[in-house]
Order: sequence, then structure tokens, then C-alpha cells
Amino acid sequence: MQDQFGRGIEYLRISVTDRCNFRCQYCMPLEGLPWLPKDEILRYEEIVAIVQQLAPLGLRRLRITGGEPTIRPALATLVGMLRAVDGIEDIALSTNGVKLPAMAEELAAAGLDRVNISADSLRPDRVAAIARRSLDFDLVRAATAAQDAGLGPIKINVVVMRGINDDEIADFAALTVDHPWHVRFIELMPVGELRDLTWEHVVPSAEVLDRVRALGALAPDAGPARGNGPAVYHRLPGAAGTIGVITPMTHTYCAQCNRVRLTADGRLRTCLFGDHEVALRDALRRGEPLAPLFTKALAEKPKEHALLQMQVGGLRALSQVGG
Repeated sequence: MQDQFGRGIEYLRISVTDRCNFRCQYCMPLEGLPWLPKDEILRYEEIVAIVQQLAPLGLRRLRITGGEPTIRPALATLVGMLRAVDGIEDIALSTNGVKLPAMAEELAAAGLDRVNISADSLRPDRVAAIARRSLDFDLVRAATAAQDAGLGPIKINVVVMRGINDDEIADFAALTVDHPWHVRFIELMPVGELRDLTWEHVVPSAEVLDRVRALGALAPDAGPARGNGPAVYHRLPGAAGTIGVITPMTHTYCAQCNRVRLTADGRLRTCLFGDHEVALRDALRRGEPLAPLFTKALAEKPKEHALLQMQVGGLRALSQVGG
């Protein structure tokens, strides 16, 4: 599968819900959003049917996202169903980690390969302030549970916000010294209705790496053995894990884009911040083949996003598309 610019597309991010148990400042308004009606959300069988039709075209990698995917009931059932689809080589999960200690073993047994954990502070009071919910989240406990269950490589995603959590950059980086975890610092993306966070809160990744160098010299690293994303990795001397940076604001990586997104209500979104979408759900429910729609979608996938111009493809919040 290739788009109109010759980029190979083999990676689908699947949002299973638009809801979340957090209200992170950069991701969802405090009051939440108008939730999708249940009958508009894809059933697990429908998600699997879409993947079954796309796998013969070259789809190989899946990521389950939300909202927060672990709040959808029986998520391990979906994982097991996707694991059985011929051609699928890798299934990952993006989660805030709150439920990982209770769910990691079940998800691994169902066939989940690995997890990304979103964590923007190591301090309980600050976690609650950023997430605007107090749910007793502990990153080390969540990541250790995932590691013990064999869900690796484990990636930890940190959205860096000046004046809010940028004083913890070194603390996060230090986790990689003793743990085989991959901490990725992500530049803040001011989106939609969440404009209280602005360019003034963006910490460029070059500055992030300069702060990490206070712990020691950084060497370029290939990063984790498995991955689909745009992070550039480094390693501290003798460290068990790596440090990555993801730069949507200072250095776009659209030329290497290998992904499309399936929203919880069955729209194929070809660019995170683009306007282009193709409705798959209704065609699927009518029994129509999806391959022509998918081929057409790739032919119309834009060359690059327009986030720097504050054009976000109608998004009110990142939670709508799972990031």
C-alpha cells in the first residue's frame, strides 16, 4: 500500500473509544466532549472486519488507542480477535497506564505485543493537576507491570510543557539508566479548543536534549527493536533504555509518514491534522467492500499536516483521534 507520494502505509491506529478517565490539559477539555452514541461506535467485530479487509492490501501493524482504550470493556477480547487476523505482525496499545497493573497479564495472554504509556509527571500531585483527575497513577508501577507481563519494548511518552512539567525532564531521562524503557519527549501540540497551551509552552526538543545532557553524554541510538513512529533516539552512558524526541512543531516528519487512523465511529483519517476522512463504517454495515475506499483514501492522503498554521482538520481535541 502506497499513498500518492510513494509512502508505504502499513500501520493503522484504531481508536476504540472517544472517552477517557483523564482530562489532560493538552488532550481534552475539562468538561469533556459530546460523547459518541453507542450505536455509532464500531463494534469489535466491525473493527476486526475492517482489519481483515485491509490486511491483504499490506496492513501489518496495529495500535489500539482512544480516548483511553482500557476503559472499553473486554479489551483483551478485541486483542485476541485482531491477533487471529492473517498478516498482522504487531499489535500495540497506547494507554495512560492507570489500569495496566490489573490488565497487563490478560492483554499479553490475548496477544498484545507492547505498550506505550503516556505519563507527564512522576509526582502524584502534579499528575492529578495535569490530568485533572486523581486516579492514583504511578508510572513505575504501570511500566513494571507491563514489563513483567512481557509487553515490550515499553515506551513512555512525555508531553513537555514549559512551566508545567519541564523541570522533570532529567528525572524522566534518569529512568532509562536502570530500566530497559524508552522515554520519548514529545513537543506540545496546541490543538483546537485547548489553546490555553500556546507556543509559549512548547519546549523544543533540542532544548530537551540539552537538559538531558546534564546526566551525561548522549550517543545516537537505533532505539527499540520494534516501532512505527518518528522518534529519534539517544542513549546515556551504560543506560538500559533510551531517550527519544518527537518533534511535530520544530521538525515535521510527514515525509516518512506510514500510518492512517480509524476513529471510534469508523472514519478513516489519513492525516492527524488533515481534513481528509473516508467513512468506512456505513459501507461496512451495508456489506460493501472496503478496498476501493481505502485505495481512494491513500490516493488523497495529504503531503503534510498544517499544524504549524494552526489548522487542525476540525479537531476540537487530540482525544478525538487517539493522538
